[in-house]
Amino acid sequence: MSTFAKRERLLLADLLETAGPDAPTLCEGWLTRDLAAHVVVRERRPDAAGGILIKQLAARLDRVTAEFLQKPYEELLQLIRSGPPRFSPFSLKQVEEMSNTVEFYVHTEDVRRARPGWVPRELDGVFQDALWSRLERSARLMGRGAPTGLVLRRPDGQTVVAHRGTPVVTVTGAPSELLLFSYGRQAVADVAVEGDQDAVAKLRESRQLGL
Repeated sequence: MSTFAKRERLLLADLLETAGPDAPTLCEGWLTRDLAAHVVVRERRPDAAGGILIKQLAARLDRVTAEFLQKPYEELLQLIRSGPPRFSPFSLKQVEEMSNTVEFYVHTEDVRRARPGWVPRELDGVFQDALWSRLERSARLMGRGAPTGLVLRRPDGQTVVAHRGTPVVTVTGAPSELLLFSYGRQAVADVAVEGDQDAVAKLRESRQLGL
């Protein structure tokens, strides 16, 4: 496994262990047990994980997820820590790096920021650049449902257009925080949001960002 994906994987597993199976997360309707089962199903049951994006497979995903929810919580955490099995696409180093770095970073923050007293993590510049690179590739997909034009901007001035339209709202922050905003975690993302007041309000309240 690549450095970033492995680091975020292990951190997520540790946080899930510390929180226990019944702690809240930022994923609506999910406790930590639900989040752990989601992570395991996503990379160990590709026959069902397609239901995350494909409505026709949603019922199968629900059935398989229900089966994993019945497993001991400690077993789910061990499956997360041990990484994807050989037959999983995520066992390929490049796929693991491209897909799981962001997945595990976002879900780590889903656990961290659902608890009182959280503060943003201090992330090194190399990791921030890696997250920015992924955000540049996925911004339009994440922002396709935005109710306004949406521009994401780093503090150094680099920008990416997530959604074309008017009025335009510009969101400025570290790549890690912009990712959280783009994945629908607007309420907890440490960003500055600028633009027409009504447009900013619509964007902050939007439930259409992210997948």
